Amino acid sequence: MVKLFVKRTLHLGLVFGLTCLLLFGVSSLNGSVRGVQKTLTVATEPTFAPFEFQVAGKLQGFDIELVNAIAAAAGFQVKYQNMPFSGMIPALQAKSIDAAVSAMTITEERSKTVSFSRPYFKSGLGIAVRGSNQDITNFESLKNKKIAVQIGTTGADKAKTVPGAAIRTFDDTPIALQELLNGNVDAVVHDQPGLLYGIKTGNLQGLKIVGQLLTEEYYGIPTPKNSPNLKLINQGLTKVLSNGTYAQIYKKWFNSTPPELPEKLSFQKEDTQSGDAGIFASINLILKYFPLLLQGALITLILTAISGVLGLIGGSLIGIVRLSQIIPLRWTARAYIDFFRGTPLLVQIFMIYFGIPALAQELGFTFTFDRFVAAVMALSLNSAAYIAEIVRAGIQSIESGQSEASQSLGLSSVQTMRYVIFPQAFRRMLPPLGNEFIAMLKDTSLVAVIGFEELFRKGQLIVAENYKAFEFYGAVAVVYLCLTLLSSQVFSRIETSMNPVKQSKAKV
Repeated sequence: MVKLFVKRTLHLGLVFGLTCLLLFGVSSLNGSVRGVQKTLTVATEPTFAPFEFQVAGKLQGFDIELVNAIAAAAGFQVKYQNMPFSGMIPALQAKSIDAAVSAMTITEERSKTVSFSRPYFKSGLGIAVRGSNQDITNFESLKNKKIAVQIGTTGADKAKTVPGAAIRTFDDTPIALQELLNGNVDAVVHDQPGLLYGIKTGNLQGLKIVGQLLTEEYYGIPTPKNSPNLKLINQGLTKVLSNGTYAQIYKKWFNSTPPELPEKLSFQKEDTQSGDAGIFASINLILKYFPLLLQGALITLILTAISGVLGLIGGSLIGIVRLSQIIPLRWTARAYIDFFRGTPLLVQIFMIYFGIPALAQELGFTFTFDRFVAAVMALSLNSAAYIAEIVRAGIQSIESGQSEASQSLGLSSVQTMRYVIFPQAFRRMLPPLGNEFIAMLKDTSLVAVIGFEELFRKGQLIVAENYKAFEFYGAVAVVYLCLTLLSSQVFSRIETSMNPVKQSKAKV
C-alpha cells in the first residue's frame, strides 16, 4: 500500500513537472513572438534647457525627445535616471547605467573611458557675461578674470587655458549662471546653445553672449566600453536621422535646419577589449595627485576649526539663553534652534551664498559673499544650533543644589554659572561636542556646491580630469577617515585631561 502511494506520488510529480516545463516553454515562445522590448537605463541631468529639463516633474527637451525617437526606431524602451553630470562617466564605468544623454561632448579623452554613439548634435562653447560688462568681448579678454564653469565639461577644460584666470567649478549650469548674475564671477564658459536658449526665454535676463564660438564640438550618447547596446542605439539614431524625424525635432527646439553630421569623429574607433592597467598604475596615479588632496584636507581642517570655534561660542550663548527666565528670549533661541536643526545644511548654504545676494539685488543694491565667509557662516550657524542643545542639556545635568549652595555663599547668577556650573557641565559636554566636531568635519564636503575647493571638491576635480572614480573617491574617504580618527584622539585626550578621576588613576 505504501509502495503504491509512493509510486502514484512520483507519477503526479512527474506530470506536474512536465506541465510546468511545457507552460514555461510556451510562455517563452509567446514572449519571443511578441518581441518583448529591452529596457535601457539612461542617465540625464535635467538642468540644461533646451536639451533636458523638467516641467511639472516631467522630463522634456531636445535630448529627451531624440532618445525617445531612437528607442522607438530601434525597438527598445527607456528608463530615465536623474544623475549629476560629473557622475555619469563613473556610473557608465561601473555599468550601473546603460547610457547617458546630457549634451555630452565627444572628446578623445572621454572616448578612452566610454564608447560614444555617432554624433547627434553640432555645438560649441560660448561666453556669457553680465549685460553691463564692456570689458569682455572675446576669449582673449578673459585673461585674469573670474570664470564659472560646470565641473567635468569641455568648458571647464577650455577655461583652464586662460592665463591668470580664477576658475570656479559648480555642479550644474544654473548654479554657475546664478554666480554670474550675483556678480561673483566675470563670465561663464559653457555650451552656447543652452546659454542662448536661457537668454531667449527670459530665464537669464541681464546676461549676454559675446564673441564667436570658441570650439566646434559634437554631442554623443555615451555607453560603457564594449556595450552591446551601442549598436542598437546607433541603428536607431541612423534611422531617425535618415527618415526626417531628427529634422522635425531640431526644427521644434531650434527653429532652423540641422547641420550635416559626420558618422564618426576622427578619434572614434571600434571598441576593443582594454586590459586593466593594474593596481600599481592606480597607486602611482593616486600618489601623483596626493599633494592636491592634502591641500584640500588642510582647507577642510581650517574651515572646520574656525566654524567649530564660532559655533561653540554662538551655541554656548544660545544654549544659556535657552534657559533664560525671559520668555521672549527663550522663544527666540528655541526658534533659531528649530530652524537650523529642521532644515538641511545644503539648503542653508544655498540660501546664504546665492539667496542673500539675489535678495539684495531685488532690493536695489549689490551685495556679494566671499565663498570662504559664506561657508564659515553656514557651518557656524548650523553647528551653533546643535551645540546650543548640547550646552542646555549639560547645564541641566548639574544638580540644582550646587546653584543654591553657590548663591548662599554670595555668588551672583553669572558668577555661579561661570565658576561652578559651566566648568562641570563642560566636562560632560565634551563627548557630544567631539561628535559634533567630527560631524562638521565631514559636513564641510557640502560647501563643494558653491565651488569651494576643500577635500571632497579636490577629489571631484581630479576625477573629472582622469575619470578614475573608485581610486580617488577611495583616497578621499581614507583621508577623511584619518582626519576623523585624529580628531577623536584629540578629544579623548582633552576629556582625560579635564577628568580628575581619570587623572588620579593615570598618576597611580
